[in-house]
Amino acid sequence: MGILNATPDSFSDGGRYLWIEDAIRQAHQMVAEGADLIDVGGESTRPGSDPVTVEVELKRTIPLIRRLSQEVSVPISIDTSKPEVMKAAVDAGAAMINDIYALRRPGALEQAHALDVPVCLMHMKGVPATMQHAPIYSDVVQEVKAFLQQQVDRCLSAGISSEKIVVDPGIGFGKQPEHNRRLIDEIGELQELGQPVLVGVSRKSFLPTKMTGRYRDRLSAQYAVKAVANGASLVRVHNVGMTAKILKEFRNTV
Repeated sequence: MGILNATPDSFSDGGRYLWIEDAIRQAHQMVAEGADLIDVGGESTRPGSDPVTVEVELKRTIPLIRRLSQEVSVPISIDTSKPEVMKAAVDAGAAMINDIYALRRPGALEQAHALDVPVCLMHMKGVPATMQHAPIYSDVVQEVKAFLQQQVDRCLSAGISSEKIVVDPGIGFGKQPEHNRRLIDEIGELQELGQPVLVGVSRKSFLPTKMTGRYRDRLSAQYAVKAVANGASLVRVHNVGMTAKILKEFRNTV
């Protein structure tokens, strides 16, 4: 899953793809490099970020999704927690909803059911503005697993098909570095939920802060490979080409 942030303040690529033509070129490049999906976001969810209005998010994402759905050969995902944005994005051609709030915001569950597209449910402790203020767990894997099970059950009860549900442990969302590493090591526990697992480790702050550029992307790709080796079905990344190359090398050795 290639990340396409149409935002001015995302933690690693904020402002790079605000202009639609820049975003379109980046999407084509990611597809050429091996992306199976493009995840479009119009609201930064980095630690310490503030929310934006529905109107701002619509303006940033909908024209882009409409163009991408006509120009690229892979499905488009909308990274949002707002029901209004979910509907507009799917109407514009998005084929998946990626929600860091796991459809917990008012109206989101009902909207996702009505739209009848796959959904990704992510674990997050707190909210982006404060989630990294010393998060504490007694057992991070079991707590994340229990939360995701609860959200899967909510979706099933609302009529969303099991075949349309993906789960995400939320690496970097209300977790200390040791929590992130343990979740990656124990993805097998999350597989017991019976849903595909998506993992996003790309350029996250728990990676060594002195690493920048291609070195940080290489380490991100290595963590993505580790996630896949441990059972992840999808990895959400910025540098698609490097990740695809390292994943291919890994698969050729097993």
